[in-house]
Amino acid sequence: MNTFITLFAISLNAILAENFILVKFLGICPFMGVSKKTDTAVGMGIAVIFVMALASAATWAVNEFLLVSLGLEYMQTVVFILVIAALVQFVEMFLQKAMPSLYQALGIYLPLITTNCAVLGVALLNVQNSYTFIEAVVYGLTGGIGFTLAIVLFSSIRQRLEDCDCPKAFKGFPLALIAAGLLALSFMGFSGFRVF
Repeated sequence: MNTFITLFAISLNAILAENFILVKFLGICPFMGVSKKTDTAVGMGIAVIFVMALASAATWAVNEFLLVSLGLEYMQTVVFILVIAALVQFVEMFLQKAMPSLYQALGIYLPLITTNCAVLGVALLNVQNSYTFIEAVVYGLTGGIGFTLAIVLFSSIRQRLEDCDCPKAFKGFPLALIAAGLLALSFMGFSGFRVF
């Protein structure tokens, strides 16, 4: 029962209270770049969920069984980037074969998952928080879900903003930045939320 509560707390924190985009401000590039249409935002979100969960598992194992045992903890960032780059290549090849329309829609943003600081952030936070393997995978999976929630919410807001009547100076990107700030403020309301 205690393990379930711990995993539940990690999940809620990753999705709401410590959302990677809206609270930690990690992964802003794809957040602003892919959020113009909801279908591409959902596709990017699914790819990030997959990569974050796999990256959490792979980097935890590499850290525990290789880096810590050899005393090479100082190499974590470099090794984690290499592991994440390999995982993103796998996802990119899969999407190119299985879902070419989504692959085309994501364009340059798919390879940018390699340098998405949210994916590297989840790997480093797993180490920093001393999570077990299961906790690390749950944190990566639910962190990706939180990323997807934020980018899909923002894409629906951006689609509605295109039709709004506002001053010319605010049209497009400036209004999107204001909307992103307001969305981030709404998620900051979860900052005091505690499960136990």
